[in-house]
Amino acid sequence: MPSLKSIRKRISSVKSTQKITRAMKMVAGAKLNKAQQRITELRPYAVKVQEVLWQITRDAVTASASEAAAAAGTGAEGEAGALAGREGAAHPLLVTRPERRVLLLVLTSDRGLCGAFNTNINKRAEREWKSRTEAGQEVQLAIIGRKGRDYFNRRNAPILEYLPGVWDKLSLETAQAVGAKILAPFNKGEIDAIYVVYNEFKSAITQTVVVEKLLPAGGAAQEQADAGDHAAPGAAAEFLYEPDKGALLERLVPMYVDISILRALYESMASELGAKLTAMDAANKNAKEMIDTLTLEYNKARQAAITKELMEIIGGSEALKE
Repeated sequence: MPSLKSIRKRISSVKSTQKITRAMKMVAGAKLNKAQQRITELRPYAVKVQEVLWQITRDAVTASASEAAAAAGTGAEGEAGALAGREGAAHPLLVTRPERRVLLLVLTSDRGLCGAFNTNINKRAEREWKSRTEAGQEVQLAIIGRKGRDYFNRRNAPILEYLPGVWDKLSLETAQAVGAKILAPFNKGEIDAIYVVYNEFKSAITQTVVVEKLLPAGGAAQEQADAGDHAAPGAAAEFLYEPDKGALLERLVPMYVDISILRALYESMASELGAKLTAMDAANKNAKEMIDTLTLEYNKARQAAITKELMEIIGGSEALKE
């Protein structure tokens, strides 16, 4: 049985650890409220920007398909008109190319003590990387967060870009800086598609790892048009755009990229804080249980020591009487 002194030292050590976990839980809870409010306010705006962009690109794809069909029936004059229509609707970030070279933007945290938050993201990104590589695609990674960088460095992953300091000052300007970094190879034609791997915030105890296509921005609209996915009759109304669609896309597509990245960053930050809150709450409960167990063990050892001393005293007294 351990000595009383060693048990007291263990109890003192666990109590010190419990103070740290309790403080980290309170800090994570306070920050989580703010992060949850930010993502709740941004989510509807980001979704609406996405819907508007998909509506415009879907209209452009449908119009181009109609013009191509008309061109097939009317000859060279109709073909020239269809080509002009397609050129008018084109935007560099909407052009869909065969996905031979793919970039994965992986969002992890700089610090640990947040349960399986980083592990889930890293393993999901690793599966995505290896499955695409086996399919013949060339995959590169852009990583945010030291945990992701260390994880993939140990596995000799093809890291194109590591973006440090993103979590220190999370804002729209930060998202625009991240967007500029990952857009550079896409605009040069070195990358055919960009996907974002991050934790989507559901609640403090639930976060879902998602792999979301970021670019080309018109990919979803193109797929919907190819599959014949039409909206409900009331929602399928045609819109008049002022200025024209080309000028609108010039402003809307970069906005979509920045807002999508900002939303992913906010989701990841809220998920990290939720995971940290849950982990620190569990650690706090475990520390309490350990203190109770050690205290019981200490009392038993102390009682045994007192009983032993009493037995020695009684034995000595009986020996003197004889």
